[in-house]
Amino acid sequence: MTEAVRTLKDWVAQSGNIVFFGGAGVSTESGIPDFRSTDGLYNQEYDYPPETILSHSFYESSPEEFFRFYRNKMLYLEAQPNAAHKKLAEWEAAGKLRAVITQNIDGLHQKAGSQNVLELHGSVLRNYCVKCGAFHGVEAVQGSHGVPRCRCGGIIKPDVVLYEEGLNEDVLAKSISAIRNADVLIIGGTSLTVYPAAGLVQYYRGNKLVVINKTALGTGADLSITEPIGQVMAQI
Repeated sequence: MTEAVRTLKDWVAQSGNIVFFGGAGVSTESGIPDFRSTDGLYNQEYDYPPETILSHSFYESSPEEFFRFYRNKMLYLEAQPNAAHKKLAEWEAAGKLRAVITQNIDGLHQKAGSQNVLELHGSVLRNYCVKCGAFHGVEAVQGSHGVPRCRCGGIIKPDVVLYEEGLNEDVLAKSISAIRNADVLIIGGTSLTVYPAAGLVQYYRGNKLVVINKTALGTGADLSITEPIGQVMAQI
């Protein structure tokens, strides 16, 4: 165990108000590719750049191509929680962790047992009809061909935040409150380049800002750990 990991372990032991802020790097160890990594979605061949396909305007103008990409590249329903997901759930059950704030849409934090998960970008597991508002599980999209349709004829849209769409105001407000009141804030698996989510860190008022992985450089972290996040969390 490195000195940095030992320090983090001490901070966790002493705290009862930890908040975790995570991104794609938390789920890569579960086999879900990171958009911007060497082997990520942004480096795979496709007809359009992923950031174009995953935009609201593209969804509106080319729904069939949008859903073809979405089914092929965004749904990893067989993925299982890794050591990081499990440790966070363990901390919450022990009364140490107050919230998980995530940019991920895979639902793995809940699958690991976490209850208070603030999903900034929504979830692939939730889908709804844009016409009648009926809820649909992920199977309605995964098992569809072309554009998934509700029984009423409306399009079934994933409850995920696309480029050009705003974040849910209630989730955003709860995230800001959790970060502002945190004793220890742990940032893991995010480059903090996607706004407005990346700007949330500025609300932290404590002196135990932890960055795990080669991410979030320049945030003024009080503790930086460059080992894989699952490996780090398994030691704590």
